[in-house]
Amino acid sequence: MPFPFAPDQYQSQLAAKAATLTELLADWARPDLTVCASQPSHYRMRAEFRIWHDGPRSYYAMFDPKDPTQPLEVTEFPVASKLLNRLMDEVMAAVMSDPELRHKLFQVNFLTTQSGDALITLIYHRQLAEDWLERGHHWQAIWGVPVIGRARKQRHVLSRDFVIEQLTIAGQPYDFHQYESSFTQPNAGVCEQMVSWAVAQTMDSQQGDLMEMYCGNGNFSIPLSRNFRLALGTEISRTAVKSAQENISLNRRDNLKIARMASEDLSKAWVKNEPSRRFNEFDMASYDFDTVLVDPPRAGLDEDTISLIQRFRRIVYVSCNPESMVANIAALQGDYRMTACALFDQFPYTHHMEAGVILERNE
Repeated sequence: MPFPFAPDQYQSQLAAKAATLTELLADWARPDLTVCASQPSHYRMRAEFRIWHDGPRSYYAMFDPKDPTQPLEVTEFPVASKLLNRLMDEVMAAVMSDPELRHKLFQVNFLTTQSGDALITLIYHRQLAEDWLERGHHWQAIWGVPVIGRARKQRHVLSRDFVIEQLTIAGQPYDFHQYESSFTQPNAGVCEQMVSWAVAQTMDSQQGDLMEMYCGNGNFSIPLSRNFRLALGTEISRTAVKSAQENISLNRRDNLKIARMASEDLSKAWVKNEPSRRFNEFDMASYDFDTVLVDPPRAGLDEDTISLIQRFRRIVYVSCNPESMVANIAALQGDYRMTACALFDQFPYTHHMEAGVILERNE
């Protein structure tokens, strides 16, 4: 298959990642690294495939970055959930039997959950008319999962555009709406371990408040809010904010609010006292912030946000790029100590690592 998959090498590859992260953190005095392993197969909840048409035959395709013009056929995808693999077979059988479904089909996206829910998005290089809608509803009934049809300036949601996932965090079940167009953690099992680790590291915070930047759909802030008096999350994506608000309601977390603003704008408003209508909508004086959680993009934090997080006693930094994380926290070494660190193997068989550290201000 075109995707690297070697279960017999998983433990050695995980050990190599742990050694790399240990080396990156070598300048910090710290406790032993916690390693959160993935299942070696069927761990990925979502996938996107190009559809390649070759005469009378169509197939799922991926591309080697070294030769992006040559499609590589995907007949199975053992890194993805069993449900996703089953739907791959059912969708391709339908595509090959239904000319209306097949015509100029460009891509198929799958989003699945541990709880057995799924969503299929079919993307076309043509406009979708009534004939497609009729066939889309037919196949949605056959597959038993919601279907979305996309084309240029078109988006047909045949029933709903989200899945419902249930994650077990620190022994507690949490329900999440995960939307088709919004980011979700791809490895649900490791996500459960990652958030449980953050919950365990903040158990002593009942009298303080939490701020989370880049909060997404509330994946961290909803479970963590149980450890705090009040919690405030910031997020710029409209879809993610909508999802977070729904998830707050689903999980009955009335001590958590979401501010729709970029973390960079929050930092400027707070650190540099720059006027911000959205910042002023939230009564910051009512919070007694003790802990900040940041889970930034691969580039890491900007300078203003690095200045902002130094206002907190405890920093929970989760990163999909440990190198940018280590660069960001270097300036904090004299004022903070590292009380925990972890590797979360979200992406087995790749060089990518997710990491987390807890920094607490020196007394």
